[in-house]
Amino acid sequence: MAASMAGRVLGHFTAKTTLLGRNKGAQVTARRWLNLQEYQSKKLMADHGVTVQRFYVADNATEALEAAKRLKAREIVLKAQILAGGRGKGVFDSGLKGGVHLTTDPNKVEVLTKQMIGYHLFTKQTPEGGVKVHKVMVAEALDISRETYLAILMDRACNGPVLVGSPQGGVDIEEVAEKTPELIFKEEIDIFEGIKDSQVLRMADNLGFKGPLRQQAADQIKRLYELFLKVDATQVEVNPFGETPEGQVVCFDAKINFDDNAEFRQKEIFAMDDTSETDPIESEAAKYDLKYIGMDGNIACFVNGAGLAMATCDIIDLHGGKPANFLDLGGGVKESQVYQAFKLLTADPKVKAILINIFGGIVNCAIIANGITKACRELDLKVPLVVRLEGTNVNEAKRILKESGLPITSASDLDDAAKKAVASIGKK
Repeated sequence: MAASMAGRVLGHFTAKTTLLGRNKGAQVTARRWLNLQEYQSKKLMADHGVTVQRFYVADNATEALEAAKRLKAREIVLKAQILAGGRGKGVFDSGLKGGVHLTTDPNKVEVLTKQMIGYHLFTKQTPEGGVKVHKVMVAEALDISRETYLAILMDRACNGPVLVGSPQGGVDIEEVAEKTPELIFKEEIDIFEGIKDSQVLRMADNLGFKGPLRQQAADQIKRLYELFLKVDATQVEVNPFGETPEGQVVCFDAKINFDDNAEFRQKEIFAMDDTSETDPIESEAAKYDLKYIGMDGNIACFVNGAGLAMATCDIIDLHGGKPANFLDLGGGVKESQVYQAFKLLTADPKVKAILINIFGGIVNCAIIANGITKACRELDLKVPLVVRLEGTNVNEAKRILKESGLPITSASDLDDAAKKAVASIGKK
């Protein structure tokens, strides 16, 4: 899986300076992604004492008008709530341009909302059909006199949380890390001792906060760290972490990533998961602890482990094929998961062949084989199936497949499996 933005920034910083004293940057990964809308992340921060803009959420134009009046703000910002980026330059199928609007007139908020809610917003990051807007956020617009960058993330190289900041905020922070690494500052946090006053004050200094803003910024950093711990986050990234002309330190925009392994104790947060913009197959896969990533080809990849998945996709491509997806079973696989995986893969009309590539370390190959035969019989598989199994209990697994009487093509290794999968489509 790809590293997060803050992780990549820390990676750049690690590679270009000797302050870390290590050779590897941070990698922040997760089994799957919890998607929160902007207003949900802002509420989490506000509930933990972090300063954000005053805001309300509306489901219709009447509620938006009432919210705008309640704010009694000099200027109001209206934001369509979708997960995809690029809202400001997006276009609605209602004809409205822009998913983010500023106005001083509450009545204008009502007019704009009528052109947002119920309509599809198209941006560079949305699917081809756009994303239907169901909610808007009505917030107090604040001027920003200065923007900085702040992130707290888990760093494997440091065996714990790391505070990363830069006085250059509101811009592409990766570019800052690459071109001016001296403007990226880092504080390693002892997970047992917690974040120290000296660390937050030093970061506030490095970010350029002066006078009373220095202590205010330090207090906000502490509260962000408390939030980071309390919600089992793997990353809290604030960009911009800014100051206003009135002398207030505000978290204007933030991204929070969560540890999926903590779902059992963060039920309220995970219940907020917004799957409206997620591939339906990906959402269905998550119900069975399967990791699914859709692609544009026609050969389904059924594997255990993200690294093996990427290698399988690459070798299919090498032999002239195109992967339709990769579906990762993970380690503690059950026979029922194999069956559900087949249901998901065969439901995709793009799939013309399935390649199963399992390297059984903690995975029992016999469980995979039993799941395969059950799925083939009950789902009446119509596409070619190529299977490569290696590892724990592999001989028993091969016996199960051989004696099943099913049209399953066995492969000796990954290269052989990829060649056979590509060739099977050509024979159809």
